[in-house]
Amino acid sequence: MEYLGLNEIRERFLSFFESKEHVRLESAPLVPREDASLLLINSGMAPLKKYFLGVETPPGKRVTTCQKCIRTPDIERVGKTARHGTFFEMLGNFSFGDYFKEDATKWAWEFILDDLKIPAERLWVSIYQDDDDAFEIWNKNRGVPAERIVRLGKEDNFWEIGSGPCGPCSEIYYDRGEEYGCDNPNCAVGCDCDRYVEFWNLVFTQFNSDGAGTYTPLEHPNIDTGMGLERLACIMQGVGNLFEVDTVQNIMKHIAKIAGVEYKKNEKTDVSLRVITDHIRSTVFMVGDGVVPMCCAVCCAAPRATECCWASSGRSCLKSATLSLTKI
Repeated sequence: MEYLGLNEIRERFLSFFESKEHVRLESAPLVPREDASLLLINSGMAPLKKYFLGVETPPGKRVTTCQKCIRTPDIERVGKTARHGTFFEMLGNFSFGDYFKEDATKWAWEFILDDLKIPAERLWVSIYQDDDDAFEIWNKNRGVPAERIVRLGKEDNFWEIGSGPCGPCSEIYYDRGEEYGCDNPNCAVGCDCDRYVEFWNLVFTQFNSDGAGTYTPLEHPNIDTGMGLERLACIMQGVGNLFEVDTVQNIMKHIAKIAGVEYKKNEKTDVSLRVITDHIRSTVFMVGDGVVPMCCAVCCAAPRATECCWASSGRSCLKSATLSLTKI
C-alpha cells in the first residue's frame, strides 16, 4: 500500500470508474437546486435524486462524482474523534437501472485491492441483517471470509436521509489495529471507537421513501455508493485522523501559525485547532457556493469556531484565518 495524496486519490477514483464506462460529473453546489427537502447537500447521491426518481434523464446510465458535502448532526464530536467533520468530499459511483450488487461489489473490490493495494486481511464488510443475497455475493464471488462479513440492523445498514431513494447497504471497513481500539472486550465492526473505520458504503437502492415511513419499490433498482475522500486519505497516508491528511493539515498549520500555538502540544488546544480547521473549511465552501452568514449552517459553524479560537489562543483569529484561507 503506497502513500497517496488526497488529490491523487480523488483522480484515481474518478478515472477508474471512467474506465468502467461511467460519465464523470462535476460536484454540484452545496446549496440544493430545486430540492426543498434539504438545506445543504449532504451526500453524493443528493444532487442525483432527480435521476434516481426518473424526473430527469441522466447524462448516462453510469455516473461517477466527487461531491462537496456538509453534515452537522455530529458537530459536537468534530475535533474529538479521528473521523468526524462537517465538511467532506464524497466519492461515488452510481447506476441508474444499469448494474446492481454484483458489479458494484466487483468494482469496489477491484479498486481497493488492485488499484489502491489495501491488504485484504485488513478489510471487513457489513451487510443489512436480512440481505442474504449480499452475503452470498461478498462471500462466494468476492472471496470475503464469512467471519469477516457482519450483519447489522436498519440503523446501521439501511441507508436513507429524509425523503428520496433508499435501500439496504454494504459498508467496507478498514481495521486500523488493536492500538486504535477501546476497552470493550467485544470491540468489533460497528463499535464507535476509531479501530474499525467505515470508508465505503454501497447502497443498493430499491425503494423511494416519502420521509414518513412509506417505502415504494423503485421500478428499476439502482446503485448509489459513497466513499469519504478524507477517510480514505487517512488510510492511504497512515495518519491518525482526517486533520492530519496532507491538504487538511496545511490549513490547520496555517491556523496554528495565526493563533500562535503548536499542534500536539496540548490536547485541549489540539481539539480547538481541529474544530477551527473543520468549521473554516465548511464556512469557506458554503460562502463560495452562495450561502450568506444569516443562514443557519454558517451561523452554526462560525460562532463555534470563534469560541475555539478564544479557547486556544486567547483571542479570536477566525476572521483572520478565514480571509487568509481564501488566498491559499
